[in-house]
Amino acid sequence: MSAKSNAWTQPMPEKQFRLMRDILAAPSPVGLEGAMTYGVLKPHLESLAPKGWQFHQFKGHAGIVLDTHPGRDDLFSIMIIGHADKIRMQVRSIGKDGKIWINSDSFLPMTLIGHEVRLFSEDPQNPGNYRAIDGGTVEAIGAIHFADEGTRSGSKGIKKDQLYVELQIHGENKHQQVEDLGVRPGDTLILNRPIKRGFSPDTFYGAYLDNGLGCFVTAEVARLVAERGGPKNVRVMFAFASYEEIGRFGSRVLAGELRPDAIIAVDVNHDYVAAPNIGSKRMNPLEMGKGFTLSAGSIISEQLNSVIQTAAREHNIPMQRDVRGVDTGTDGMAGVLASIDCVATSVGFPIRNMHTISETGHTGDVLAAVHAVTETVARLDRENRGNKLHQRFQENHPRLDEAGALSHPGQTRGKASNKKG
Repeated sequence: MSAKSNAWTQPMPEKQFRLMRDILAAPSPVGLEGAMTYGVLKPHLESLAPKGWQFHQFKGHAGIVLDTHPGRDDLFSIMIIGHADKIRMQVRSIGKDGKIWINSDSFLPMTLIGHEVRLFSEDPQNPGNYRAIDGGTVEAIGAIHFADEGTRSGSKGIKKDQLYVELQIHGENKHQQVEDLGVRPGDTLILNRPIKRGFSPDTFYGAYLDNGLGCFVTAEVARLVAERGGPKNVRVMFAFASYEEIGRFGSRVLAGELRPDAIIAVDVNHDYVAAPNIGSKRMNPLEMGKGFTLSAGSIISEQLNSVIQTAAREHNIPMQRDVRGVDTGTDGMAGVLASIDCVATSVGFPIRNMHTISETGHTGDVLAAVHAVTETVARLDRENRGNKLHQRFQENHPRLDEAGALSHPGQTRGKASNKKG
C-alpha cells in the first residue's frame, strides 16, 4: 500500500491486526524471546523475503536479523530495530501454604493485583523443556478485610515483596503440591491478555504493546520494502532484539556484530496529554491518534532526522516531535553502547498505561510509523546512487555557527530611523 493513500487514516485491516495480535501474544519474556522471533516473526518474514535476503542468528540470545544484502559491507547500511523481549516476573520462593512468591520487575506492584498470568516451568527431569501453567492470578493482600488501614484507605500501596501467585492450591501438603508441579525459583511468568480492538475508533488494548509493536512495525516495513522489489543502493537489516527491558543488552550485540551505518529504533512512547497528574511537569504534549513520534536530543542524529521528516512531509504522514535527554531510553542507543560509528534515531507511537496489562494504542499511529520508516528507506535508497551517503553523513554535520539570524516578523514596525536630518 502506498503511503500516499493515507493508510494511517483508515481502519487497520483485519489481516494486519491479526499479525499484530500474534506478535504481541507470543510468550517471549526476557531471555526466552524465541516464541516471538522464531515462532512468529521468522516464518512470516520467510514467506515474504525475496531471494537473496538472509537471516542472521545468534548463539547467546534469540534475536534475529533479516538482511537484504548479506556480506555487502560496502553499501550504506540501515538497521531498523524492534525488541522482542517482554517484562517478565519470576518465582522467588514457594511458601508452606502453597503461595508462589514472585517479583514485579518493571511493573508497578499495584497494577498486577488480580490479573491472570501464565507461569512457564522448566521440567526438572528434562531440562530445556517447558510446561505452561494457566489459571493463576497475582495477589498480595488476599482481601480488603486483611489489609491495614493505610492500604484500605489508599494512603499506602502494595509492596513488591507482597506479591504471590494464587493457584487455588488446597488440601494437605500444599507446598509439596506446588513442588510436584516442577515450579522452582527462577521460573518465568508473563501477563495473559492478548490485545483486543478498543471501544473508540482505531484503538486497541492489552498486554505487551511494549514492544511487540516495534517488532510489528519492523516486520511491516520489511513487507512493504519487499513488495517494492527491495532496496537497490542501501543494505537494510530488519532486527528483532532481545534483552531490551533489562538494559538494551541485545541490540548492542546486533549492532556490534553487523556494524550498521544507521540505526532506527522503533519503540513505544507515552501519551503525555492523557497521563494523569503530570500537568505541572510540562511534558511535551505527545498524544495518541496524532501520528508517530520522532525523538530529538540524546545521541540522535539531526541529519537522519531531517531525512525522516522530509519523507513524512512529502507523504503527508503525521508526526510528533519527542524530547529525549541524556538517553533515548530505546535501542536507539545500540550503536554508541556497542562503540560503533553510526547515525541513529528513535521513532515510536504514544500509548497509555505503559507497563500494565491494559496498554492502549492507536492503529493510525502504528501505521504512520510503518510508512514513515518505509519512505525513509526509499529516500535513502534513492540518495545513495553512487554510494554517496557515507560521505554525506560524515561531512554535513549541522553547523550552528552558520545559523541564519531570525527576527520577529514585526520587528521593523515603529523602529526608530538611524538617518539624520
